[in-house]
Amino acid sequence: MKKQFILPIMLFSLSYGYAQDTETEQSKELEEVTVQAVGSRNTKRTVVDSPVAVDIINVQDVVTKTGQIEITSLLQYLAPSFNASKQSGSDGADHIDPATLRGLGPDQTLVLINGKRRHQSSLVNLFGSRGRGNTGTDMNAIPAAAIKRIEILRDGASAQYGSDAIAGVINIVLKDNVGEFNGTVSYGAYSADSAYKDDIKSSGIDGNTIQVNGNYGFKVGDKSFINATLDIAQKDHTNRPANPNKYDIYREQFGDAEAKNGSLFVNSEFGTGTDSKIYVFGGASLRDSDAYAFTRTPDSPRNIPEIYPGGFNPIIGTQIMDYSGSAGFKTKFGKWELDLNNTFGANRFEYDIHNTLNASLQIASPRAFDAGGHSIYQNTTGAHFTRNFENIKKGLNVAFGAEYRVENFKIFAGEVGSYALYDVNGNVVTEATNPADYVFDPISGDPRPGGSQGFPGYSPDNVVNKNRSNFAAYVDTELDYDDNINLAFAARYENYNDFGSTFNAKIAQRIKVSPASSIRYSMSTGFRAPSLVQSFYNLKFTDFVGGVGTETLLAANDSEIAKAFGINKLKEETAFNASLGYTLKKGGFTATIDGYFVDIQDRIVLSGQFDGSGISGMNVDKVQFFINALNTQTVGTDFVLAYDKKINNHAVGLSFIGNINKMTIGKVNAGNLDSETLFGKREMYFLLASAPESKFGASINYNYNKKFNTNLRFTRFGEVELIDWLDTVDHYGAKIVSDIAFNYQFTKNFNLTIGANNFLNVYPDIQDTETETGGNFDSVQMGSNGMFGFARLGVKF
Repeated sequence: MKKQFILPIMLFSLSYGYAQDTETEQSKELEEVTVQAVGSRNTKRTVVDSPVAVDIINVQDVVTKTGQIEITSLLQYLAPSFNASKQSGSDGADHIDPATLRGLGPDQTLVLINGKRRHQSSLVNLFGSRGRGNTGTDMNAIPAAAIKRIEILRDGASAQYGSDAIAGVINIVLKDNVGEFNGTVSYGAYSADSAYKDDIKSSGIDGNTIQVNGNYGFKVGDKSFINATLDIAQKDHTNRPANPNKYDIYREQFGDAEAKNGSLFVNSEFGTGTDSKIYVFGGASLRDSDAYAFTRTPDSPRNIPEIYPGGFNPIIGTQIMDYSGSAGFKTKFGKWELDLNNTFGANRFEYDIHNTLNASLQIASPRAFDAGGHSIYQNTTGAHFTRNFENIKKGLNVAFGAEYRVENFKIFAGEVGSYALYDVNGNVVTEATNPADYVFDPISGDPRPGGSQGFPGYSPDNVVNKNRSNFAAYVDTELDYDDNINLAFAARYENYNDFGSTFNAKIAQRIKVSPASSIRYSMSTGFRAPSLVQSFYNLKFTDFVGGVGTETLLAANDSEIAKAFGINKLKEETAFNASLGYTLKKGGFTATIDGYFVDIQDRIVLSGQFDGSGISGMNVDKVQFFINALNTQTVGTDFVLAYDKKINNHAVGLSFIGNINKMTIGKVNAGNLDSETLFGKREMYFLLASAPESKFGASINYNYNKKFNTNLRFTRFGEVELIDWLDTVDHYGAKIVSDIAFNYQFTKNFNLTIGANNFLNVYPDIQDTETETGGNFDSVQMGSNGMFGFARLGVKF
């Protein structure tokens, strides 16, 4: 049993002054209204005097000024250190956007809904994507139309919320308005005309996007309400392939996945007495998505010319189902406020591979396969107590509670043809099969591979059904010592049945140095439990290295193969967070500046590929694992500057946000393995690319008479470097993306927004096709689709 404890007096952390409303028109309201924001369990705390830093983003206000329809895309341009990127050619990662705070992993940011823990995705990012080796939360499964606001705590919070909160916490607050209908109809599309016309074989319009949604809330008696949101969206492929006359093309189709989404979310409360209420919220979403895989050329042993004379481009189709529900009872228990809650959530990820074949079946091969998939389930039961002692100094808030969580991870097999290797007689190859009976390619003489091309199916050998449970207890206190000093302390104990226990603590303080300014600091230890996916995921797949396919086995951490290579059982990552900030609010001007330091020990990574040709009966070239291999340190600064001015019917808002970030990778903990193979230079560049060294954004907003609004935004994405398959550095220079939107309120019931994202049609620096993606670009923050024009009609009744 392992314990982690550092006395608060030894901790040093900094956090900026108060919650910042990113769209500044709401800031005065937030000062006057008590909002229990993420990072504080004090029900009497307003967002401007909370003991930790929280960004408050009014989602509906933002939606009217931008063309983004997904939550990760919205936050990309609003939160200083939030980063997300679209993938292409990264299997499942093409369908779920990995997102990060402060350059850390997607699984090192905890996501909540209405303050309750949200389940993660069952997908683990395997290839050269951002968040390689991580499992994250699919925030795009929650429609923006259902969200009232998003709170972002940019500070370590494991002592308050448990595992995964090393980088911070994102709390999604659902709408609770009643008596009105709000809906939108949106259309948008990309322009593929590019400055690189000699290099990019595409033009015209693609990526057509249509979204329709509606939200309505109604009262149920005097103390109850139900608020419901229905959202339907469809997004077509984009395609930005390389010029086949200039490069050795590996990707005829390169771009964002096609997706059809439908979701239904409900938020409700039912008063049961003077001081009691029952609350229920949750939702379900379904995404049917198709993504491009690497091109199989006509003469490849992975192609059957009689089926695809010109070669083919496999399509990795998925059906992703997310559903969740939370129910609780709040009441007064003496002078204490009691919250009893149960929250469950699940993600199911099914693969449907089409425009494909199993080459070992030759001309008898089907062209589509059910390739199986994976799922994760999570259930959390908790009891939470809160009380404010008004007579202790200026007020002491005490919260404590306990939670019990169970998790389940499954891998389920696909149909036989999706994973099996067949012999010349059409029988599944086994250890008893004579090698002379394998199916050989007549051109290369190499054996034809089995399984569905694009993504091999999960076989019965891959099937997993694993459970885990943990118990947690915490205490969270806040003391207003006087009108100028606020002090907060939290501690949390957790015990997992697979790796043992951990204890974490946090201290934070706000000191008002003048009527207009404050200094804040916080300090904390943290942890992240290895996900069940990282512990038990396994798959045999085709990996493309410079366009050449190799058979690779990702062995489960608890497998005999992993043990033979000396891979230890996964343990928790541990962290130390420190940050310091200064805030100023005077008149219409607001400024917040935060410095931060995050030290993480025993980070779990996906290893490089070791020689697996000697593994009996596996028919693989390479083998890789999940392993606690790295220590990293991240140092950075976030800042938000905003100015608001109203003159008669005119209102102007200016804002400038930015993040400067630097991650350092320590010595690789390789044990007896070769450190360069375990986590070499190329893997290090992937990790560092998830922590870009800078991002800056400037926004100008003008409103006339609450009728006409225009917003002009510039975002500078910092440079990124990656190692390609030729072992050379691909440099992506800093680029500025410009967005503009115009909104007009025709009547109290109708408004129209038109605009363009990236209206100057800026692309990343073009590379050759030796990139990880096999296209002109790797996955970078700004994307590689060009200009996106949009129109949105809003209705309100």
